[in-house]
Amino acid sequence: MTSVREELIRPTKVEAREEFRIWLRYSDGASGDIDLSDLAGKGVVKAWDDRAFFESVRIAPWGAIAWGECLDLCPDALYLRLTGKPVTALFPSLGARIENA
Repeated sequence: MTSVREELIRPTKVEAREEFRIWLRYSDGASGDIDLSDLAGKGVVKAWDDRAFFESVRIAPWGAIAWGECLDLCPDALYLRLTGKPVTALFPSLGARIENA
């Protein structure tokens, strides 16, 4: 039997690109650039104005896409943004909950 942990789609590689873009690869093979420029310059993300900081992007031990110790983005939200899939693609049980609501 496959555990729930093994079924989760997780980021496996991340690289900084120009103009507040990152390239991501996920465990299911999905990969590509994600434009984060809509977030740049706002709140804590203003730290990205320092190019060296933006380029320090990494996958945190808990799976988030992270910069420094206090800035991270949800890998699931980025997956949905990359693939254009609906949230129920990652969390099928939500579809049943929405239908039964």
